[in-house]
Amino acid sequence: MPSFFSAKNHSLPERVYRWFSWAGAYAPLLMLFVAILIIGSLSRAFLVAWQFDRVAETSVWPSIFIHGLRVDLIMAGMAVAPLVLLLPVLGHRFSWMVWKRLTSIWALIVVFVFLFMELATPTFITEYDTRPNRLFIEYLDYPKEVLSMLWEGYLPTVIVGILLCISLTVLFACLMRSWSREAQSGSYRKAILVWPIVVLAVFISVRSTTGHRPANPAMFALTSDALVNSLIINSTWSVAFAIYNLKHETDASDSYGQMTMSKILDEVTSAPWLRSYEFNDNKSPTLHKQTPVKARTRPLNLVIVLEESLGATFVESLSGTPVTPRLEALKDSGWWFENLYATGTRSVRGIEAVVSGFLPSPARSVVKLSLSQTGFFTLGGLLNQKGYDTGFIYGGEAHFDNMRSFFTGNGFDSIVDQQDYTNPAFTGSWGVSDEDLFEKAHEDLQKLHVSGKPFFRLVFSSSNHTPFEYPDNRIERYDEEKNTVNNAVKYADHALGDFIDTARNSDYWNDTLFLIVADHDARVWGDELVPIKNFQIPGLILGADIESRRIETITSQIDLAPTLLSLMGIAGEHPMVGRDLARFPDAPGRAIMQFNDYYAWMDDRYNVTVLRPDQQPLAGVYSRETESTEYLADAPEETAIRRALAHALLPLELYREQAYGLPD
Repeated sequence: MPSFFSAKNHSLPERVYRWFSWAGAYAPLLMLFVAILIIGSLSRAFLVAWQFDRVAETSVWPSIFIHGLRVDLIMAGMAVAPLVLLLPVLGHRFSWMVWKRLTSIWALIVVFVFLFMELATPTFITEYDTRPNRLFIEYLDYPKEVLSMLWEGYLPTVIVGILLCISLTVLFACLMRSWSREAQSGSYRKAILVWPIVVLAVFISVRSTTGHRPANPAMFALTSDALVNSLIINSTWSVAFAIYNLKHETDASDSYGQMTMSKILDEVTSAPWLRSYEFNDNKSPTLHKQTPVKARTRPLNLVIVLEESLGATFVESLSGTPVTPRLEALKDSGWWFENLYATGTRSVRGIEAVVSGFLPSPARSVVKLSLSQTGFFTLGGLLNQKGYDTGFIYGGEAHFDNMRSFFTGNGFDSIVDQQDYTNPAFTGSWGVSDEDLFEKAHEDLQKLHVSGKPFFRLVFSSSNHTPFEYPDNRIERYDEEKNTVNNAVKYADHALGDFIDTARNSDYWNDTLFLIVADHDARVWGDELVPIKNFQIPGLILGADIESRRIETITSQIDLAPTLLSLMGIAGEHPMVGRDLARFPDAPGRAIMQFNDYYAWMDDRYNVTVLRPDQQPLAGVYSRETESTEYLADAPEETAIRRALAHALLPLELYREQAYGLPD
């Protein structure tokens, strides 16, 4: 084997290449394979050092590098596999030039992509507390918003990452240049003789297990900290697996387990608040007739204010940072939720829960899925049938997250977004400010009230979003630095408070029910498998004749829509399985949370059941005092598993069969 220190007249890349030249036609494959292992290991070492406090508390430290090497071997094997299969055809001397060019180009592309994904990882972790995953793919559909967010919030990091990615790729290109100059080396006959061994080695590397199924990210979910689990794998594999799952997402729930539809329905409809209803529609098995707890001669109007990322972590009375004084001041004006939980971590997940009462699933939100763009139940569709004028008011671009398509196809008469604002006071990366949004909403509500037609408006804020831009001289900053999440929340609270004050002094107040609720928390992260504390959100129902009340029972976002209909005085059929809190205030509550690939069910005694893909469920107990979950050694009770599994499987069954709509 040639010495690294010999041939002193050769450049460094040429001397490095000499270590691989013995492999003949396999040299570029070996270089690519080793490069992926080195990049993956160095990146993981940096990330572990950065997040060492989290990593050191887990059971996988310090074996995380051994597990990580196994994952990198999978990725390296996948990278060289296509070339290995082509070698018998192109490794011959008649096609040697084609082989050199193909292997060089392929290796450079793979190394660039792998480098890019690893260098993008720290920024993604900062925002989402995990490696790039399905969110990374979904955000590619919105380059304008994402580029604006990166430019305003992460510009130095982005510049350094791009320069590093280009520089390291160029360095690898210099190494490949030595290969591109190589005359045919080695014997084609020898290359073919060892080919079966190489194929077997690559197959073993990719499969990485002797089990029934090949390795997948779930195999490396070894701790209760989702971030640490993601550090074990590499970002390219994480995103590639997410792409694969997106193509098979309607079958995603199968990884939790299987259950017949009849048993699913028996379990779901046995909830105390559903037992008295009749479910007789074969097409829509959860369809039932709800009667309001309070009959009204003229049902109330409805305004839902969906606050972007306004979790309980920003509400002092809910053990959060004191940056929502205006919201706190309204607590005694209506129904204040002390124990309300979001169903997910994305805006579209909050929308489907609040507007459709739809259970979360391991697939993407139905707001983005194809079969739910028409004929899918929403409050807009139901109220539209009741003669309401229905609409969506947003400060950004309504095409984001497919909201425009979902709303217009499911009962919303009008859409107002960024292009409909004339001379807004402030425009940031995600649209106009919340002040502009609420001013537009107030003008719209006044006109609707004058018309005499009942109305429903969904008003969705956007100021509390990275990079946290808002107009100057509106608030006394909580943090000295301006563009922080705490300051953005305080501004959003300021704009919300002004809107409610304006509405309270308007003619439409006495005829209108208002719901203020968050879509999700700002950053749902932590060292737990499912960070339940970050799922808690504030909620407030006020307006009209609503009296002061504290809702202390555990409540889910899917309970809000049935409760609103009951308070409005609306009778009608719908497929929602949430609880009408006006009629069943004392029924045992529960929270349902989808987090990455995990599905958590928490009952009224704070017992937690976590479903995991291709793994056994976990049992735990959540403590509100410590805001953490203690997982138990024993498996959950069979009844708890069955209940959680039924609710996890039901939404995709209803989606697949297009069975979550209004009666014809």
